[in-house]
Amino acid sequence: MKKIVNYNITLLLLSIILTAEIDGETKIDMVVNSLSDSFDQFKLDYTLNKKEYTLQGLMQDVQSAEKILVKGKGQEIHMVGKVATVKARQKVKKQQKKKQLGPIKKETKKVTKIKGKCFLCGEKGHWKRNCPKSQNKKEEGNLNYLETCFLADSTDSWIIDSGATNHVCYSLQGFQERRKLSKNEINLRLGNGTLVSASAVGDIRVYLDSRRHLDLIDVYYVPQFKRNLISVSCLNKFGYSVTFNKVFIISKNDKIICQGTLENGLYFLHRNISHSLDTEITEPNHKRVKLSTDETYLWHLRLGHINLNRIKRLVSDGPLSDLKVDDLPTCESCLEGKMTKRTFSAKGARATECLGLIHTDVCGPMSIQARGGYEYFITFTDDYSRFGYVYLMRHKSDAFDMFKAFKAEVENQLEKHVKILRSDRGGEYLSGEFQQYLIDNGIVSQFSAPGTPQQNGVAERRNRTLLDMVRSMLSYSTLPISFWGYALQTAIYILNDVPSKSVPKTPHELWTGRKPSLQHLRIFGCPAHVLKGKTEKMESRSETCIFVGYPKETKGYYFYSPSDLKVFVSTNAKFLEKDYMNDFVPRSRIVLNEMSGDTIPREVTQPNPIVSSDPTQDQQPTIPRRSGRVRTQPERYIGLGESVENLPDDDDPYTYKEAMEDVDSRHWQKAMQSEIESMFDNKVWSLVDLPKGIKPIGCKWVYKRKRGMDGKVETFKARLVAKGYTQKEGIDYEETFSPVAMLKSIRILLSIAASLDLEIWQMDVKTAFLNGSLDESIYMMQPEGFIEKGQVDKVCKLQKSIYGLKQASRSWNIRFDQAVKGFGFIQNPDEPCVYKRIKGDKLVFLILYVDDILLIGNDVGVLTSVKEWLAKQFDMKDLGEASFILGIQDSKKGMLPFRHGIKLSKEQVPKNEHEEQFMSRVPSASAVGSLMYAMLCTRPDICFAVGIVSRFQSKPGPDHWTAVKHIFKYLKRTRDNMLVYSGGDLVPVGYTDSDFQSDSDSRKSTSGAVFTIGGGAVIWRSIKQSCIADSTMEAEYVAACEAAKEAVWLRQFLIDLEVVPSANKQITIYCDNSGAVANSKEPRSH
Repeated sequence: MKKIVNYNITLLLLSIILTAEIDGETKIDMVVNSLSDSFDQFKLDYTLNKKEYTLQGLMQDVQSAEKILVKGKGQEIHMVGKVATVKARQKVKKQQKKKQLGPIKKETKKVTKIKGKCFLCGEKGHWKRNCPKSQNKKEEGNLNYLETCFLADSTDSWIIDSGATNHVCYSLQGFQERRKLSKNEINLRLGNGTLVSASAVGDIRVYLDSRRHLDLIDVYYVPQFKRNLISVSCLNKFGYSVTFNKVFIISKNDKIICQGTLENGLYFLHRNISHSLDTEITEPNHKRVKLSTDETYLWHLRLGHINLNRIKRLVSDGPLSDLKVDDLPTCESCLEGKMTKRTFSAKGARATECLGLIHTDVCGPMSIQARGGYEYFITFTDDYSRFGYVYLMRHKSDAFDMFKAFKAEVENQLEKHVKILRSDRGGEYLSGEFQQYLIDNGIVSQFSAPGTPQQNGVAERRNRTLLDMVRSMLSYSTLPISFWGYALQTAIYILNDVPSKSVPKTPHELWTGRKPSLQHLRIFGCPAHVLKGKTEKMESRSETCIFVGYPKETKGYYFYSPSDLKVFVSTNAKFLEKDYMNDFVPRSRIVLNEMSGDTIPREVTQPNPIVSSDPTQDQQPTIPRRSGRVRTQPERYIGLGESVENLPDDDDPYTYKEAMEDVDSRHWQKAMQSEIESMFDNKVWSLVDLPKGIKPIGCKWVYKRKRGMDGKVETFKARLVAKGYTQKEGIDYEETFSPVAMLKSIRILLSIAASLDLEIWQMDVKTAFLNGSLDESIYMMQPEGFIEKGQVDKVCKLQKSIYGLKQASRSWNIRFDQAVKGFGFIQNPDEPCVYKRIKGDKLVFLILYVDDILLIGNDVGVLTSVKEWLAKQFDMKDLGEASFILGIQDSKKGMLPFRHGIKLSKEQVPKNEHEEQFMSRVPSASAVGSLMYAMLCTRPDICFAVGIVSRFQSKPGPDHWTAVKHIFKYLKRTRDNMLVYSGGDLVPVGYTDSDFQSDSDSRKSTSGAVFTIGGGAVIWRSIKQSCIADSTMEAEYVAACEAAKEAVWLRQFLIDLEVVPSANKQITIYCDNSGAVANSKEPRSH
């Protein structure tokens, strides 16, 4: 405890007060309030004591208290019960000391007989100061509060305690947020010295009679307490002031917040009891705080969190005439989703009929892709009725197609024509194609002035209103943010049916002439029991799904099935709205905004394509949201600004524990069970005792969501892999090499198949590596989650290869090679993973790429027999006709992967500490590595660029990273480009070229070559030359030489296939340097 302030200072203060013209009670209060913090206990005693003080008596008590507190220096500061007097605490200490020291032998004293009577009780034998009645009365008063605090009481009242150092409560009721505390993590000391442990800490909102509320921060939950205490010192920390008299007043910034009364020596806070009873006590695993169950709030949720004024208009206009409107409670979802800046006031001339003026704007790209890969949306709002449409888009360039679809629909439905289209100056609206279409159809195009987006305020405001509703609806639901596309369509559907300040009736009524019906509306994201289609007799007839919108094409509802991961339409459903409102959820904040720059967004699935629906909103011109369109910049500016590229991430579990806690834990468990069953079917291991001196290798689970070419999750894969990095060469394995089919071989055969119209089928070998046999003795620990009961100490002795072993791939390849040769296939001598079987005019090619198999042939019956044979030999999965081969995907038109004139060198390494720190955070190596696969498979156009940037991976600099990002941007803009293998002549043709000393570090040139068959590229390469050319002719000549080597291999490979008539002919190679061509015919350089 701090040292008590010098008593002489107190006397000086009192002498000053004695000369002032102030009444006696005020003087006493001023003295008490002027005492230091060390006198807090004394001030509380003074407040609670009913004794009438005088200044002289107060001075004596202060002096006595100072002496006692100085003697008690170093004692603990008690939290509860400080109102017990110093005498009471000293009595407790004496009792404790007696217990520690044991019984003390009594001494005989001489008794002095007291003459006279006691002035208090009138009895003889003692004086007033020793009167027992007086002592009992004092002790009762001193310990009154301490006893009251621990009486069994069921009230939920709150007591103001200036002696408490923390807020304390004994009930979980009213907690807004809380955190569980472990036992003895926080211990609180009571006035009697007892320690109690707090079970939780959090924030509580106390509702008051004044219709205000008091927020208590860091309230400790102690079940042993029987009263709720509010600490005065904690209130002071947050700017509150507390004044005590016959009543107490809590104020902040000179405004009274609440007050309370003195009852039985305690100050009780006046609360709003009705509100506290309406608040439900919930368990931590519930889903949502129950705000209110009245009908007004229910319709607020059903109507996409619209404001109270719109609900009142629906009541007055008729659609909700039976609704009794009450004030809405605070909706936290609306606060999170709709917080905005102040509005910007501006008005313009309005259209006088439907389609007279259409407002439009594009919003995106969004920070998270919607299901289906949508990143943008475009809105069209009719100025006269405020009826609106919204279309989801994958690319910004789709805006023109969306407008044509919108125009065709509305003009046909209303039998009118669009007259004016108002937009901002986005590139999607300024394209020549778009403008020419408007001119051809007699539509006037209006643009907002540069730097004045307020002139397109209707469309801008529409986008903001939609996103506000989307955030609020998603915040109130348990759906992933990737469902924002469905929430957007639902929002536009609702907005068309509710009133707007800008129009006298609902947009739906002005657009169609009919009043809308709202009785079918439901809360977005609420659960529902949906009738199943066909079920077994004893099977459940319904399943629990989540409501996600209203289909435009049919009368019904969209439902999302968490078990099947799909969205479907149904009309037979029972909605659980009331239960949904009463649940408690600590929902995280919804972050859904337009991105400010180019990113590579994460891919999410969506089964349902775009739907156009109807929107509306308030015409309250505000400071509009700036459109996030990506404006094209000149090439000379590319790379001057740095940005972080967001690479895709599937969020697959990394450990067994994460898989069991994942939302798809049921699927992961099923996948692991399937993997273990495959192990037993293939007799991969047997459980044995671990031999002495042998250390078993570990194992782990690897999880992967396998997606189709449309991005949808098709299967959940769990693979048990051995930790092969612990194996020792020469002991656990010998050889590890295993061939795979070269991608150029696959492309050549695909080109031949396209030319000869051959069938292409695809198969996948399940658990391929488990088919290989092991020659070594390898012991492995039992897999996590599947340890045999009663055999915990045993280990797995591997009899077959398993994923993760060094020799696993080689063992599988040897096993497959032996089997397929035994069935009559012949291995290609130039490509060990390509096999052929020819009988008469029937031919079959088999290509093996690890565990993926391609079958190419001209006879369906022969292909079928091969598939059946493979299924008998191995556990196969028939994928049917090949459509997605080794991850090869389609890619769109764009610019060049490398800017003209760019020069990269080792001199562009980081030159200072700032650049080094920046590059340490850049994933340059992994980004270039991810480009490699696209380059090798289907993108010859980036071959040169990737080859250049890959030369600087040891120490890349900012310029090198800029070049890598430029390649990604190029790929994003050319995602629709593809390789085409047509039915042309199977004549191989080569092309070669070279630059001259492009490597500024070594002065070496770069060679390039491309070979085509049937018009489609099958081989390409770009490589730095091994020598330094003295002239462009020499560089071109070296490049042609490298291409000739590739032509030799290609010719021999085609001859071995025996299906290309021109294989024996010479392959023509084209070169654009006449000097190199002349030098190849005869030496002219000397």
